[in-house]
Amino acid sequence: MVAKRVRDFLPLKLSANWEVNLGGDELRQNSISTACSMNSEVKTSVCFEDESRASVEINEEKLPEVFKILKESFLKASEVMDKELKLHPNIDCFCSGTTAVTLVKQGRNLVIGNIGDSRAVLGTRDNNNCLIAVQLTVDLKPNLPKEAERIRRCRGRVFALKDEPEVARVWLPNHDSPGLAMARAFGDFCLKEFGLISVPDISYHRITEKDEFIVLATDGVTPKLHNRETHPWHQISEN
Repeated sequence: MVAKRVRDFLPLKLSANWEVNLGGDELRQNSISTACSMNSEVKTSVCFEDESRASVEINEEKLPEVFKILKESFLKASEVMDKELKLHPNIDCFCSGTTAVTLVKQGRNLVIGNIGDSRAVLGTRDNNNCLIAVQLTVDLKPNLPKEAERIRRCRGRVFALKDEPEVARVWLPNHDSPGLAMARAFGDFCLKEFGLISVPDISYHRITEKDEFIVLATDGVTPKLHNRETHPWHQISEN
């Protein structure tokens, strides 16, 4: 239910916020005031300050204006989406959530918003004209130092189980649950006061002549896209 709701409504919210950001300061202020009024019952944790920076540092001053506009749109749309999930009367999001990766293409500019460990993977040609996979997003998992630091600062716990030591998980302060394997997600409000956030990581890619396609996929699919012996890059390219 959570994933379907985000799939159906996040693109609409992103589009609406983009139009607002293109429409000028007065329209933007009216939209923000309305959104704040609608969601006045939802509180924001002080743990989440300064989390809109990209995991891979980029010099925004050198990027086109569309990046700045879309970044603001991604951040606002994601904030409103998560608040609406919390207030939805028919969706139980307390221990249920979803990751999300969203991409907007404007000309040769690609702006990507990523929450969790879904991926945007680019199919492009290397110098030998071989089709290769390039990951455009960062897997936002609890094993990343910055993510773990935020979670622990908010009293959440990060550790792996003995039978899967390679998988760091997020746990409540005083209970060994729920053991979430990602550091950002929509929903999962049982952890929202303890370091889990729904702030997207924003990245940018300038399309070149060698780029052919992009795959947006969940963590269960994307590892196979990096195995050159088994991944179906050529079938994807031909289709």
